[in-house]
Amino acid sequence: MNYRKLGKTGLEVSALSFGASSLGSVFRETDDAESVRTVHTAVDMGINLIDVSPYYGLTKAESVLGKAIAEISRDRFILSTKAGRYGAEEFDFSEKRIIQSVDESLQRLNTDYIDILFLHDIEFAPFEQVAEGAFLALDKLKQSGKIRFKGVSGLPLSVFEKSLAYTELDAVLSYCHYSLNDTSLLDIVPLLEQKQVGLVSASPLSMGLLGNRALADWHPAGDEIRAACKQAVDYCVAQGADITKLAVQFATANESIPTTLVSTANPDNIRKNIEWLDEPIDEALLSEVLAILEPIRNRSWISGLQEYNTSVNV
Repeated sequence: MNYRKLGKTGLEVSALSFGASSLGSVFRETDDAESVRTVHTAVDMGINLIDVSPYYGLTKAESVLGKAIAEISRDRFILSTKAGRYGAEEFDFSEKRIIQSVDESLQRLNTDYIDILFLHDIEFAPFEQVAEGAFLALDKLKQSGKIRFKGVSGLPLSVFEKSLAYTELDAVLSYCHYSLNDTSLLDIVPLLEQKQVGLVSASPLSMGLLGNRALADWHPAGDEIRAACKQAVDYCVAQGADITKLAVQFATANESIPTTLVSTANPDNIRKNIEWLDEPIDEALLSEVLAILEPIRNRSWISGLQEYNTSVNV
């Protein structure tokens, strides 16, 4: 496992990190004992960053993760969670609620501090509200020692530009913007490097667009994006290759992106993902898949309020 510096935090994070959303049964019904084994396998094989949120499984993911990490020495992993989003349509970025949320997460996670707290999907609230409430909460939580570092997460890249123009952050969490079909995350890397902000990238499979399972009905991608990604998946199958492997290798190869989150509640799956990092990428297949995806490259979908989505290429 390779380890890379996470901005100015002083943390060194594994190139592949563990997203605990699957532990909340958000993709399929999961077995808690198997979920715990998955976390233990990830850490034993070198993953040292674990990310979760009270939103995943409506607190289930945090609770199951709490059981898993209770059996691991706290100095073996870096823990990030989120605050501000609590349901599909439930958001509260007030100072009081963010502080309360962290106290609740600490209890579920069986720990007395969070390494990184991300404000979760801030594009669903007016930026002014986030600035006047949640950003103040982050500072207070950092001063109290309940969190070590502060950050924001969201889909539109403008989330990070707006936030960094207003305040200092230690880290940001972006998803679906560094994958085979979308590398637009690279557009903000110079800004993050200039301000020494740590970058966590999530969803190298673009929330299942680049996976071998049937795409979920709720996926927000438009028909053209869906069709091109399905074509790429089918092409890999025809070549006897696994697009999941190609996607994970591609996402973790870029040294300017410190870590990439993958999520599973299956110990064999996380083992496989980690082992792929030691195997050479199939450059010919990569070139062919990128060519298939070129017509929809860097196209995304609207998320949240219009003020964050003015320049989104859909």
